[in-house]
Amino acid sequence: MNIIVAGGDGFCGWPTALYLSKQGHDVSIIDNMVRREIDNELHSNSLTPIATLEERVEKWKELTGQEIRVYEGDLTHYDFLREVLKQEKPDAFAHFAEQRSAPYSMIDREHTVYTQTNNVEGTLNVLYGIKELVPDCHLIKLGTMGEYGTPNIPIEEGYIEIEHKGRKDVLPYPKQPGSFYHLSKVHDSHNITFACKIWGIRATDLNQGVVYGLDTDETQMDPMLANRLDYDDVFGTALNRFIIQSAIGHDLTVYGKGGQTRGFLNIQDTVRCIEIAAENPADRGEFRVFNQFTEEFSVGELAEKVQKVAQEEGYETTIANLDNPRVEQEEHFFQAENTKLRDLGLEPHLLNDDVIREIFKSVINHKDRVIKENVMPQVSWK
Repeated sequence: MNIIVAGGDGFCGWPTALYLSKQGHDVSIIDNMVRREIDNELHSNSLTPIATLEERVEKWKELTGQEIRVYEGDLTHYDFLREVLKQEKPDAFAHFAEQRSAPYSMIDREHTVYTQTNNVEGTLNVLYGIKELVPDCHLIKLGTMGEYGTPNIPIEEGYIEIEHKGRKDVLPYPKQPGSFYHLSKVHDSHNITFACKIWGIRATDLNQGVVYGLDTDETQMDPMLANRLDYDDVFGTALNRFIIQSAIGHDLTVYGKGGQTRGFLNIQDTVRCIEIAAENPADRGEFRVFNQFTEEFSVGELAEKVQKVAQEEGYETTIANLDNPRVEQEEHFFQAENTKLRDLGLEPHLLNDDVIREIFKSVINHKDRVIKENVMPQVSWK
C-alpha cells in the first residue's frame, strides 16, 4: 500500500514509518519539524540524541534499500497538502501531525489557540484533500483516550447504546476532555464523523492511551534511527519522568493522590495498530473508533514500579506527592473496552520490570543530557 505518515518525525510517527516500510509498504512522511522547534522554545531536549530527518531516512535507505520520501510542510497549508496528495495518491493517511501535549495547550492563551487551530484546521484540510483528490483513501487518525475523561461508567469503543424515555439509539460516547489539547481531539472526532456521513470518507479513529517504551526493532537497527525520549513536564509522560527522576536522584513527583488511572500501550503496539487499521480499512462512509491501549495503571502504581526497578539497579528513590497542577479527579472509576484491535490480531507487549529496566539503562547512558529543572511541573491548569 501507499501510506502517508503525517507527523512522521515524531515519537510515534517515526517508528511507525519505519515499521510500515519494513513490512513492504510504500511510505512517505509529512512533517513541519515544529516538534524540534518546540524543544528550543521550552529550553528542553530529547534525552536520546536524535538525528535530522534527512539523516534518518538516508540511513534507512542505506540499511534496507527502501526509500521513505519526505515532504516538509504544514497540514494547515492546504495548497501544500493538495500537491502531496496529488503526487502520492495514498491508499491510507496515518495522521499523527498534531500538537500532542496537554500541558503545552494549557500554558497560556497563545498556546491554547495554536493547539486548537493547528489540530482542527489541519485535520479539516486532510478531510477536504481526501474528498477532492483521493476519495477512497482511508484516514487513520490518532485520537486519544483522553477524549472520554473519567466517567463513572465503563468506556465503550466510540459508541454507546442509550435508552431514554422508552426509545433506544446508538450514539457517540459522551466526551469529557481534560485539557484544551484533548478538546481539540474531540473537535476532530466530530468533524471526521460529519465528513464520513456527508462525503462517504472512510476513517478509523484510534483513541490511543499513554505510550511507553523507547525502541522498536527498526529504531534499534542503528543509532541514527533512534527514537526521541521526552522527559520534561510538558511532553514527558509520567512514566518517563519517573524513570529520569530516579536516575538523577530526584523524588518521583506524583501529582496529588496518584489515583489518576489511564490506559497504556507499548510503542511496539502503536506501530502494529496502524498496520492493522491500514490492512483492515473502514468501509466508505464508516467512522470506526478503536480504543488503542492494552493495560490500565494509576500514576501511583507507575511510580511504585519505577521505584522497584531503580532500587534493584542500585538507585534509591523516594515517592513524593505534589499539589496537583492539573484540574482532574485524583481517585476515580476507570474501566474501558479495548477488544476491537485484539480481535483483528493485536498481540500486546505488556509493561513489566524488564521494559522499565531497558528504558532506565538508556537513561543512565544519556543522563548527562538531563536538564534537571525540567522534571518539575511548571504549567498550571488553574
